[in-house]
Amino acid sequence: MADVRDVNLNRLTIFVAVVDAGSLTAAAARLGLAKTMVSTHMQRLEAEVGASLLVRTTRRLGVTEAGRAFYEASVKILHATEEALAAIGGETSPVRGTLRVSSPNDYGSLVVAPALVELRRSHPQLSIELLCSDNYVDLIAEHIDVAIRLGRLADSNHRAVKLGSFVRWLVASREFIDIWGEPQTPAELSAMPFCAMSVLPHPLTLELRHQNGDEESVRCENAFQVNVADACRAATLAGGGFGLLTEFSIGGDVAAGRLIRLLPDWATEPASIQAVFPPTNHPPAKVRALIETLKKQLAHAS
Repeated sequence: MADVRDVNLNRLTIFVAVVDAGSLTAAAARLGLAKTMVSTHMQRLEAEVGASLLVRTTRRLGVTEAGRAFYEASVKILHATEEALAAIGGETSPVRGTLRVSSPNDYGSLVVAPALVELRRSHPQLSIELLCSDNYVDLIAEHIDVAIRLGRLADSNHRAVKLGSFVRWLVASREFIDIWGEPQTPAELSAMPFCAMSVLPHPLTLELRHQNGDEESVRCENAFQVNVADACRAATLAGGGFGLLTEFSIGGDVAAGRLIRLLPDWATEPASIQAVFPPTNHPPAKVRALIETLKKQLAHAS
């Protein structure tokens, strides 16, 4: 059995990078090392632990069963080390390393990406990977440092910090209004063509709230459904139907007159914008820095 004193723990970082990148070449580029050096580290690590961790062929690199178990343990060790360093360094910890951020497509493009540019401008030692997807992302499995999520969160052991809130507005193009008219009550929307988001729990139901607190639920019967917010906005701009779209995604269209607010006294109930990250008593400096940057940006926008 291998003794931990015989293992160079610095090689764990390289091993994790190799598995994440899928090849020695890609890992070398990510780490800024020569491929031959990465290969040498992996050979020595296998000798130190007394097991084959990687399967090398001319076309691809695979991970052995022992390698997969060692990889999972290595990730936990590196995360624990980051927490320990954060606890020691406190607020003075340098913002560096790689920050992997997940966000919904539209919010990622419109809000998170500019915030990350500003963050990197302030902390040039920080490398950033932004992954935009409207699908649910497993933070642990995908090695995500922070996920930006909109709306109600599913129960989990992750930590969450509220960044702000948003509402959805009823909007339509001028062409649509010329054809269908402008509704005077929410009930009139049920018969109008509606550009709906199919990924929502109840895509054809509008849950609306008046400024005075009144609430109304409307079931739409004539829907054009899409699965991403950008396509829903595009279909609404093209006159395919009215939309119930996030204020941050169509605020500019309303200001420019490309879209008109319908029933402006009505909107959805405010929903939360939250930063979610793996549970830890001492979030890494890079996570804290992103949260503060997003909070400042949202406060300035409001």
